[in-house]
Amino acid sequence: MPIEVSAELIGQWVGQHLWPLFRIASFMMVIPFVGTQLVPMRVRLGLALLITVLIAPLLDDVPAVDGLSAEAIVITLEQILIGVGLGFALTALFQLFVIAGQMIAMQMGLGFASMMDPAHGVNVPVLSQIYTITVTLLYLAVNGHLVAFEVFLESFRTLPIGMGALGPDGWWALAHRISWMFAAAMLLALPAVTAVFIVNISFGVMTRAAPQMNIFALGFPIGLIFGLFAIWVLQANFLPHFMYYTEETFAFMRALQGEP
Repeated sequence: MPIEVSAELIGQWVGQHLWPLFRIASFMMVIPFVGTQLVPMRVRLGLALLITVLIAPLLDDVPAVDGLSAEAIVITLEQILIGVGLGFALTALFQLFVIAGQMIAMQMGLGFASMMDPAHGVNVPVLSQIYTITVTLLYLAVNGHLVAFEVFLESFRTLPIGMGALGPDGWWALAHRISWMFAAAMLLALPAVTAVFIVNISFGVMTRAAPQMNIFALGFPIGLIFGLFAIWVLQANFLPHFMYYTEETFAFMRALQGEP
């Protein structure tokens, strides 16, 4: 019996690979360790194509709609938004350490010591760059990139193609993730910021007691030394903080998909 080939059937055949590609490619364009300027666009697109070819046979059948219809455009936009939303949740994990480094550097007086971040093409304090390199190496060492892709690929089961996007609650949770990022960065930088703040208060009292003392010539190097000492002490607990925020990020990505 011959199979009747219609526009909807052709759209389903194409969408079986094209719509997962849109979701995977948009996710890989946003995540920190792949979606940066260090990785060429062709490499990212090649990885997205490879992952799509591997997982497409494992996915459920996509809706049979005309590829040029409004419904197909809506489904395509949904896949892009899902990939960008999950990628942003992972990006917030790395950015909180960058913000923490900026907070500490500004209080120490190292805000002027900045360098070009090759991953994003902007100037960031040296301390933020050190934290970024440390977090990236730790993330790759604990196979966090594999867990990230595993959590992301679960979205094809929890959010099948053609069954809607994240929804208003999901986007509202992503908006609140920005406040979580700043709050977590503040908690991470609070010990060093507090230590430098106490030193500044001490020099303020000394300046009132001895106005002839040059507070800038004496207070700046001592504040810098105390700040470096606080960073050295904080490095001992850096890994537990990193693991805690990483596990919380993966849990948030699963909750964003509607998983319990």
